[in-house]
Amino acid sequence: MPSEPTAPPPPRVNLEERLAWIERHVTAQDKEMLALHDALARLRRELTALRAVSAARDNSGETPPTEERPPHY
Repeated sequence: MPSEPTAPPPPRVNLEERLAWIERHVTAQDKEMLALHDALARLRRELTALRAVSAARDNSGETPPTEERPPHY
């Protein structure tokens, strides 16, 4: 049985498929950007807290612990 040659899909179908793919891609990028924004906000909060602890330690006159080698050295 000879197979009939298939005609290429009309250009409108190709454009609709490409548009659907782009929309899914943009949605995925939006989700990833939101996750990155949340991670950056968390890191900023942690950095602010660490700076506050460091400033409090500097102001209290405490000396930082000396770096000693573990006994196995």
